[in-house]
Amino acid sequence: MGKICEVCGKGVMSGNHVAHSKKATRRIWAPNTQKVRVVVDGTPKSMFVCTRCLRSGKVERNV
Repeated sequence: MGKICEVCGKGVMSGNHVAHSKKATRRIWAPNTQKVRVVVDGTPKSMFVCTRCLRSGKVERNV
């Protein structure tokens, strides 16, 4: 899956996974992106869009 939203530019974030013993290891958080067909300038196009952009109506889906 694509890791970057093509509408808002949201990408992966990194940080530490901290165990109960306080041992820290690196990990990433990826946005929930979906491959959807959207209408861009009147033409349908396939894009990776995060679910927040889909829910807030920032893109118009191709029906």
